[in-house]
Amino acid sequence: MADLSTTLPLTRASVQAAHELIKPYIHQTPVLTNSTIDRFASTPRTEAELAGTEWAGRTPAKPVLRLWFKCENLQKIGAFKARGAFHAIERLKLEPGWIEGGGLEKGVATHSSGNHAQAVSLAASISKIPAHIVMPSTAAPPKIAATRSYGANITFSGPNAPDREATVAEVIAKTGARMVPPYNHPDIILGQGTAALELQSQLPPATTLTAIITPCSGGGLLSGTALACEGTGIHVFGAEPSLEGADDLRRSLLSGTRIDSVTTTTIADGLRTPVGPIPWSVIHGKGLVRAGYSVSEDEIRRAMRMVYERMKVVVEPSAVVGLAVALFNEDFRGLVEREGGEKGWDLGVVFSGGNVSLEKLGELIA
Repeated sequence: MADLSTTLPLTRASVQAAHELIKPYIHQTPVLTNSTIDRFASTPRTEAELAGTEWAGRTPAKPVLRLWFKCENLQKIGAFKARGAFHAIERLKLEPGWIEGGGLEKGVATHSSGNHAQAVSLAASISKIPAHIVMPSTAAPPKIAATRSYGANITFSGPNAPDREATVAEVIAKTGARMVPPYNHPDIILGQGTAALELQSQLPPATTLTAIITPCSGGGLLSGTALACEGTGIHVFGAEPSLEGADDLRRSLLSGTRIDSVTTTTIADGLRTPVGPIPWSVIHGKGLVRAGYSVSEDEIRRAMRMVYERMKVVVEPSAVVGLAVALFNEDFRGLVEREGGEKGWDLGVVFSGGNVSLEKLGELIA
């Protein structure tokens, strides 16, 4: 990665600068709406639906919601990760001495089992530099094939984080490549924030977003979104699975202390990583994320199925956790009811990616 001393400050202006830098390399993904999903989101849940949940016995919330879906599932490599990877590599090329020191020949390295691996591989191939990607031996074959299709040099490792980190350290020592981390770096954060920046400019002139909700794992997308909304009056929320403690963002915000370890088997496999220190400095340190909300595995499946049936777009489980919060989390829905009243909220929902295998899809939405 570019040296921290050379990175831009974590501000909205820096997200704007990042967008100018990467515009030639990314898609301006579309913003979609769906009146059926809006009606469903604005319909109170029944007492029977709430029975057996933490909201049993509570009067169902009556929010008014108009949803604006930012479709990063239609981004290059099928996920928002392309934004951060392109920005990181373009900034690296601007670092004094990197090219002169043989950086273009040594290339970049990272470890990832999926979207980040593909994003770094694509961005490196566009710049004609080597990409050294460490992938766990348990990675899905389609993801390995996609990463390899961009010309990456793949090295396999054990399945857990220490295995990956040890292997990528060996690769970097051997090649001299520069590490491109998946989320814990300003260049990645600023690149990811460009999705929310675009969303703000793509709405009809008479529409002003009340809030944006994004999935949260390592926190690159969420912290970038928060920076893109800084000073605009737009509230920012994070969404997570609840299974086996995957809601580390929610719990961290409630306690004021970052949780640094998560072990979960949620179907939202892109959201199994705890929030990193640099994203946390934006989310909590700068106070730019209002709250985190979580949803169950069944609610993720239901939201995913609704998107397929009603919107006809391909999304992965991680992509729909924000929508699932808007549809099913009574704490969030109650907040919209209280603050939005009869007018309600215009809520931006980021679909973070659409990389799901056809074999797995049937099982997920069965």
